[in-house]
Amino acid sequence: MRALAQLCALAAVLLSAGTSLPARADDPSGFDPHHQFVVVTFANVPHRPAARAGTTARRYTGDTYGVAQSAHDQARRVASVYSLRQVASWPIKELAVHCVVYEILDSRPLADVLAALTKDPGVTLAQPLQEFRTLTAEPASSTYNDPLYGLQTNMVSLGVAAAHERAQGAGVRVGLIDTGVDASHPDLQDRIARTSSFVAGTASAAAYRHGTAMAGLIAAVANNRIGMVGIAPLARIEVFQACWQLEPDSDAAACNTFTLAQALAAAIESRVPLINLSIAGPPDPLLGALVQSGLKRGVIFVGSVTGDAASFPTNIAGVIGAGGSEQQQPGASLYAPATHVLTLRPAAQYDFESGTSVAAAEVTGMIALLLSVDSRLTADSAIALLKGSPGAQPGTLDAGAAVARLEAAHGNSRLASRSLR
Repeated sequence: MRALAQLCALAAVLLSAGTSLPARADDPSGFDPHHQFVVVTFANVPHRPAARAGTTARRYTGDTYGVAQSAHDQARRVASVYSLRQVASWPIKELAVHCVVYEILDSRPLADVLAALTKDPGVTLAQPLQEFRTLTAEPASSTYNDPLYGLQTNMVSLGVAAAHERAQGAGVRVGLIDTGVDASHPDLQDRIARTSSFVAGTASAAAYRHGTAMAGLIAAVANNRIGMVGIAPLARIEVFQACWQLEPDSDAAACNTFTLAQALAAAIESRVPLINLSIAGPPDPLLGALVQSGLKRGVIFVGSVTGDAASFPTNIAGVIGAGGSEQQQPGASLYAPATHVLTLRPAAQYDFESGTSVAAAEVTGMIALLLSVDSRLTADSAIALLKGSPGAQPGTLDAGAAVARLEAAHGNSRLASRSLR
């Protein structure tokens, strides 16, 4: 049997010939954009060796999920039969499959290769390696002592100050699947619980613009006499880096099926109750299966809408789609400000951000406030609470009223927290 499977962080390493895939400078995933790649999965049930009488089996635990010999053999067979080169692999415990990325070694059309693989009885899924993008656009007397709070018009329109009198997200873990985050930013002090990277290579904090911006919207520290205020300033963020910045000084970032699959699986296995996906891309069977697995576990997912009902992740029933309240895209569950919203930049900087990525992060922050009042909250309940009464103006969210309604529903008039720290 093969040794325990490599983590998908090794996705850019060739498993044959031992050479690295040529990669463009702005694509640290290691998959050359001029080549064609397919993602294939095989059923994977590792053998559990029988334990001796009177002993406890230790070789097959949640931390040692490996690759079954049958899955390993199927992967090699498929490479040989269909003239493919295996470039990366990873066992996905959540779906009980072994996932392999292959490069097509000739000029055959991608559709023809996928059609043949789909008919193969040993294959459980075959799809293209797809690309996804973050959704931001470049920007053209207070309860708080944060000097930039007066510029945060979104906080007023969303009723966040009133919500903070009752809840601030304390005890809530938020999974952020994005680029990396500049955890050294003074307005994120002690807000980043951990970072896991599934992107090959290393990058400076300057390349973490989009993730840092989303983290700031969700959980920037309040009343620290620095900068701005996050919507859920006492929430803790767990960063799962799956995307990479495309150009210097730009928020545009990309990720692909493989890096996102790793990040999603890791986030679900870490049991974070709330996951932010400020990205969008084509429908993706593997990513869809992982999101659906998380939904069954009660995880709340928030994604950015694009106006295309087929766009991942908001094409999946149960995912909360966030759109911009200024120009309301069809298909959104909730709308929040998405034009010129103040947030963080790496290296202790601040700037304005636009796009439905922003709306998704704001909705994530508001749901974190609700989860700090009731950790059993469902996505449907969160939507109902934030939308308010049936007569409320469409697209108007009020975090303060939502938290108050939730407390009233629990018969809890005690303030969750009387002052921001």
